[in-house]
Amino acid sequence: MMAERKSVIARKTRETDIELEFAIDGTGTSDLNVQVPFMSHMLELFTKHGQFDLKVAGKGDVEVDDHHLTEDIGIVLGQALKEALGDKYGIKRYGSMTLPMDETLVTVAVDLSDRPHLEWRADLPKDRVGTFDTENVHEFFWKLAVEARMNLHIVLHHGDNTHHIIEAMFKALARALDEATTVDPRIQGVPSTKGSL
Repeated sequence: MMAERKSVIARKTRETDIELEFAIDGTGTSDLNVQVPFMSHMLELFTKHGQFDLKVAGKGDVEVDDHHLTEDIGIVLGQALKEALGDKYGIKRYGSMTLPMDETLVTVAVDLSDRPHLEWRADLPKDRVGTFDTENVHEFFWKLAVEARMNLHIVLHHGDNTHHIIEAMFKALARALDEATTVDPRIQGVPSTKGSL
């Protein structure tokens, strides 16, 4: 029987205070208490479309701006994903999704390779969505990729609505990760000729 793939991570600095619980094999349930409403919305979508379970209590110096809290949630979620994956025995390793949302089309591809890299091919049309600075989206994905130690490629093919574009990115990431983390009974050990990931 496979061990439960879940983790609990806490991070507290002078700028943020985050407690996060993450389960790979979930039901799409989220419990989010995050001071950045736009990020809370994106994390809810991510959880639902990946069929993960995610609980986040996050507060920070949002009176300055949303940057520190958004960045640190990316750090903690990446750490939680890496820890929950354990030895990566039997996982598919790779996952990708090309996802449409109205006028928008986004591709996200991941490799849970232990070699962190973010390839970002997306120019967002607007600098803000509501009160949220959209440059923080890149920051979130970058820190997530580094801490999860994964290859993460995000390509915007086309799109005009910035909210739609970012939402498509989070949904596509969730579905790509759902595929990559799936355990395939045909795989013995890890999917690498090196013998480890």
